[in-house]
Amino acid sequence: MDRLKKGFFEAAGWLFYLSLLMVIALALPRTLFDPNSKDFLLLVGAVGLWRYSMGAMHFLRGVLFLYVVYPHYRRKARRLGASADPSHVYLMVTSFRIDALTTAMVYRSVIEEAIGCGFPTTVVCSIVERSDELLVKKLWAKYQPPEHVKLDFVRIAGTGKRDGLANGFRAISRHLPDDDAVVAVIDGDSVLEEGVVRNTVRYFKLFPRVGGLTTNEFCEVRGSYIMSEWHKLRFAQRHLNMCSMALSKRVLTMTGRMSMFRATVVTNPEFIDDVESDHLEHWRLGSFRFLTGDDKSSWYSLMRLGYDTFYVPDAAINTVEHPPEKSFIKASRKLMFRWYGNNLRQNSRALALGPRRLGWFTSVVLMDQRISMWTCLLGLTVALIASIKYSIAYLLIYLLWIGTTRLALTLLLTVTGHHIGPAYPLILYYNQIVGAMVKVYVFFRLDQQSWTRQPTKLTRDLASFQRWFNTWSSRSMTFSAASVFIATLLLVV
Repeated sequence: MDRLKKGFFEAAGWLFYLSLLMVIALALPRTLFDPNSKDFLLLVGAVGLWRYSMGAMHFLRGVLFLYVVYPHYRRKARRLGASADPSHVYLMVTSFRIDALTTAMVYRSVIEEAIGCGFPTTVVCSIVERSDELLVKKLWAKYQPPEHVKLDFVRIAGTGKRDGLANGFRAISRHLPDDDAVVAVIDGDSVLEEGVVRNTVRYFKLFPRVGGLTTNEFCEVRGSYIMSEWHKLRFAQRHLNMCSMALSKRVLTMTGRMSMFRATVVTNPEFIDDVESDHLEHWRLGSFRFLTGDDKSSWYSLMRLGYDTFYVPDAAINTVEHPPEKSFIKASRKLMFRWYGNNLRQNSRALALGPRRLGWFTSVVLMDQRISMWTCLLGLTVALIASIKYSIAYLLIYLLWIGTTRLALTLLLTVTGHHIGPAYPLILYYNQIVGAMVKVYVFFRLDQQSWTRQPTKLTRDLASFQRWFNTWSSRSMTFSAASVFIATLLLVV
């Protein structure tokens, strides 16, 4: 009954969306374009050509990897047989301030996977609270794992996820793993699907240069309908982009929810230091440590150390998402601020590694991350200027174009195997505009960081003048950049 009810509401949603597009189309005048709008069309067309070319390239590369290249890799990996088995598997879970129900679901799945994979396995629990330790011990006693499955606790202070990861890596180092051992790093809200270990470990033998890989994600959201759809859309887009980058073995993040590494990587003191003490020397904001973004730090460290990265689309986890706010607008902005800040803090120094290390396509993608914050805002800004200066028809044309193209983009996501819903076109546009504004804001405030689950913020012992300078220089640069952007478009239109 619930499935039938959900299907009815989704059908009604799609019908409403299509009806809205028809109403906008009927409201347009017969003469859609004015001769005075030549520059407007040229400007939007040139930028649109770049943006849609990048999107089309990601889509084609993603489909090629998902349906042609990866199945070929999978067959090759299976032919390796037992020779691709790891000598030991470490399943390291980091958890802090996660509700008991979610924690129990996560550790239950980890223990079941440790038993079911059949390899010698050690479950490493990097925890802060005594209650988590008692819960894990109770589950362990219930399952009574066989001899080859061990349990190891690492108790840490609640000083952040980076410290928890570093202490867990050092604990694994004390086990003296050999070159064929692998380590899965699992977040405290990630539930493993059955077989995820066996589906991933063989690729380390198939690709000797791969230092880390990550997996597909689905989610269960403890929040509103729109929040749930927003997360599901993000994971569908993530899946396609990961497949695209995996074609070059340059996946751009080692997702903190569940990634797997060679044990020789996570026991490398350089890698541990990169994850624990990553920092940035900024020409204006000074030196500051990274509070969030351990997944980006681990990716950058792998690139710097000369490893490749990979994605396994048929190995999946389910994450339990707890929005930081009840309001969708507030929650999405907070999450965007954290995610985009992590991207931009790594962007410039990743580009500095050069195309020889990253490859040309990866370098172009990283460069596009820097300019997309402006190109995503260009269409709306020009449409508003043109509607004020010439006719409201330009805004209606723009809305019709956005509605149609976002519908097409949503339908293309069906190739990912992820669910799509009638709210996706609107959420795609929301992400484009609000996401771009958040990127512009955070680009000039890279030192501002905070966790969304924990009330933890980066504190810097700066002199009063330095604090004043950082604050006002960030505001001034944001205002100046936005002013130049708008003035240029006013001049062109």
